[in-house]
Amino acid sequence: MSGKARRRAGLDYWHLVDCREHASWEAFLEQERPTRAWLLTTKGRRAYWDADYQADDYFIFGSESGGVPETVRAWLRSSNGAEHELVMPMQPGIRSLNLATTVCAAVYEARRQLH
Repeated sequence: MSGKARRRAGLDYWHLVDCREHASWEAFLEQERPTRAWLLTTKGRRAYWDADYQADDYFIFGSESGGVPETVRAWLRSSNGAEHELVMPMQPGIRSLNLATTVCAAVYEARRQLH
């Protein structure tokens, strides 16, 4: 999240983004205290466009190769329920979208609903 990395990403609107980096999952929970969150996962059963987003919701995305650790999934289920595990439906034979595409689609769907 360094200035150099931001410039390399070519984004000229970082000054408009509230971007926070946390040392660990536990630090994120302690500092942000999220009440509602959505996990985008290939294991989800509910399409991301069927969720009803609220302004203070959080999205959780795992790595492209391994997803999220089980501790994150367990927190989500205990705090929000399994219905907060969402999927982006794919054509048969296609494994998944890359992370940037998934983030973009999910954020813009939430934005569409809220605005």
